[in-house]
Amino acid sequence: MNAAAWQAYGDHHLRRGTVLPEPARFDWGFWGTGPGAEILGELAGRRVLDLGCGPARHAAHLVRAHGASVDAVDSSPAQLERARAAHGSVPGLNLIRADAVEHLGTAEPYDVIYSVNGMPYIDPRRLLPALAAALRPGGTLCFTVLHTNSRGDGPSTVVASRPEVLRPAGGGEVTVHMWVLTTELWTDLLAENGLRVEGVEVLDAPEADNHASYRIFRVTRPVRVSSRPRGSRPPVPHAAIGVGAILYGPRGLLLGRHRRGTWELPGGTVEPGESLEETVVRELREETGIESRPSDVRLLGTLLDHVEGVVRMTVATEVTTWHGEPSDQPGERVGGWRWFPLDRLPENLFVCSAQGLTVWRPDLPIDHTPAYFTRYAD
Repeated sequence: MNAAAWQAYGDHHLRRGTVLPEPARFDWGFWGTGPGAEILGELAGRRVLDLGCGPARHAAHLVRAHGASVDAVDSSPAQLERARAAHGSVPGLNLIRADAVEHLGTAEPYDVIYSVNGMPYIDPRRLLPALAAALRPGGTLCFTVLHTNSRGDGPSTVVASRPEVLRPAGGGEVTVHMWVLTTELWTDLLAENGLRVEGVEVLDAPEADNHASYRIFRVTRPVRVSSRPRGSRPPVPHAAIGVGAILYGPRGLLLGRHRRGTWELPGGTVEPGESLEETVVRELREETGIESRPSDVRLLGTLLDHVEGVVRMTVATEVTTWHGEPSDQPGERVGGWRWFPLDRLPENLFVCSAQGLTVWRPDLPIDHTPAYFTRYAD
């Protein structure tokens, strides 16, 4: 539906012969206010992607004024026809007709990716994993999203699209579907895909009777993944030792989201009388519904650290064989189980999980507080 709407929008402007002025600065497409290209960082000689480029005004400006090499992608033939008519001969500008996600899946990594109000037209659960994979570590992503429309309808707290009406210059209306989400929800979705929000700016309509408001996100794909420390509350005596279970297969590494916001390995505290392997099997079943056997559990070693004077121990383990699919279990504090590629781990890992993962794979770029590790014999 959105593709058809943007094709109709482009055809409308082709019929009208709309000529857009060349921008004197990068204005993010709204009202000439807000930041310019400076939030994209250094652009000279960088590999840049304009996602949902439309007539490619911004892309051509970055090539001419900042010396960037820009791929400008749009799925609408009419919009690309407008772009080629205006900027097809600009050296360093590559105009590409393609589906955004399909292009991201085949392109070489970019130093900078930006989108001027193009991202809300694609399901973020489809788009963000592809964006994270196409952005090099240390790279920058900047994009604008609708926050409140002109009628004053605010953002949603769930990941779902809603109809919005576009009113092209010259009359008429076009209905599209957009993901209009809260800043907090966008931030969480980005973090789930290993992307860190560095700043969010508010861009409001200057007219008093226009309630439209946008958000400009400045995001990085960090070179290293962050972790969150433990709480300071001491455990009950038998629960001073816990286990973390690493399940890694063709679809990636299994992590779940705790109610407090951290991403964690399956696991938990050892109950009286249990072996470590039995604890892993029980916690895995209780938290995810996945079945395994004690013989499927490989003990990697013990991590020892201190929190507010309390000594805690975590045994890092690897589950080599399992059966079933992970799913949320009633009454559990961790859910939303997902498989993550090792090069796109989410931000805000629980520190115990982060410590266990770097024991398992020391080359993983994860930052965490140190712990003393004693490796078990292979």
